[in-house]
Amino acid sequence: MWQISWLTPSHGIMLGLLLGFAIAHSGLAALRTYGEAKIGPRLYRVLFALVSIPFATILIIYFFNHHYDGLILWQLQGIIGVKTIVWILSAISFLFLYPATFNLLEIAAISQPKVHLYSQGIIRITRHPQMVGQIIWCIAHTLWIGTSFTLLTSLGLIAHHLFAVWHGDRRLQQRYGEAFTTVKANTSVIPFLAIIDGRQNFPWLEFVRPAYLGVTAFVILLWWGHPWLIMMTSQVNWWLQFHAETQRPRERGAADYGRPAAVHNLIVKK
Repeated sequence: MWQISWLTPSHGIMLGLLLGFAIAHSGLAALRTYGEAKIGPRLYRVLFALVSIPFATILIIYFFNHHYDGLILWQLQGIIGVKTIVWILSAISFLFLYPATFNLLEIAAISQPKVHLYSQGIIRITRHPQMVGQIIWCIAHTLWIGTSFTLLTSLGLIAHHLFAVWHGDRRLQQRYGEAFTTVKANTSVIPFLAIIDGRQNFPWLEFVRPAYLGVTAFVILLWWGHPWLIMMTSQVNWWLQFHAETQRPRERGAADYGRPAAVHNLIVKK
């Protein structure tokens, strides 16, 4: 049977993981009103975390272990300035990804979790900062790594977050009605569009918040610990390890991309 040599099983596994995470995460978000009415906001937040955090952890570790799988589409790592651009984009992405919710006590369910209708701060730039942050992160990492596996992962993440734009607006419309219609009219999904066309202003003092200091510290810590993080995740014994019949391209000669590991090792030994 004819096969595409570079299309490793990890591509399909990642698609399955992304789909499972999207269904679990967005599904629980859709059921939030019903679930909170049954078991209370705090317990539902705990349930949400018990499902989403392990799923996200598996996704991250699997990505770290397979991001060089598949076909190399481009190789820009040796170009001067590319690494700096990637780190700058990654830092910016976290500024959008995490201050979307500022109340950490609610995230941890210490305070009673609530659905907030934000209209200030980063919402002035974009109504969906997590979507923007995820797209920036995907662009940065796909630019740096340049493999079919990473491109597939990025497209899957972006697709989920684009769905979440529609899904999130729908849930806020159902909950807040006319109040959300007003916020929607005065904000934009595309970054800075509402500011450019005059629907929003940009009071920079709103961005002087402890949350941004925390995100900045997190980015610095991630920059320092990134090599260690990749090394540690590579030690995880996967239940899907039997699928790893191909080596990562960076560990093989240019002429051997897509060749099964067993064949490659035989050639090397000869």
